[in-house]
Amino acid sequence: MATDRRVSRVAASIKREISQMLMQDIKDDRVGTGMVSVTEVIVSGDLQHAKIYVSIYGSEEAKATTLEGLASAKGYVRSELGRRIRLRRTPEISFLHDLSLERGTNMVNLLNQLSYERSLVEANSEQDSPIELDDELDDELDDELDDELDDELDDELDDDLLETEED
Repeated sequence: MATDRRVSRVAASIKREISQMLMQDIKDDRVGTGMVSVTEVIVSGDLQHAKIYVSIYGSEEAKATTLEGLASAKGYVRSELGRRIRLRRTPEISFLHDLSLERGTNMVNLLNQLSYERSLVEANSEQDSPIELDDELDDELDDELDDELDDELDDELDDDLLETEED
């Protein structure tokens, strides 16, 4: 079992090398469809498995196509990692779409919209001409925020359970 420090160093090395491969080495046209960046690499404690989270900018079709291209390039990426990083065994890799940036942007937009609406209410209440927020919109925003937070907590719990099961 590798130490936490070693695991994090291996994860950082894998992230750096795969980012380099994405920019220069992977020739699959599908990977170039959307802008791809490696956001996080999680390596198991025994250094046998690596989850590579990628953020893909583009349309839904471009995202799906890029993920297909990454999945088909998995063998090449693993063999290149074996050449570039000196480990006894090269970890099995899996590419996962990281939605955290999109969720964060959506969350900020919802918070900005709520802030704007509340400032309108405060400005109108000072003028003694009260207007009410559209209750339906306010409820929808609250529901979306709750759903986003619930999804993030569920994902974190699932990841923690998977890591516990792998150990």
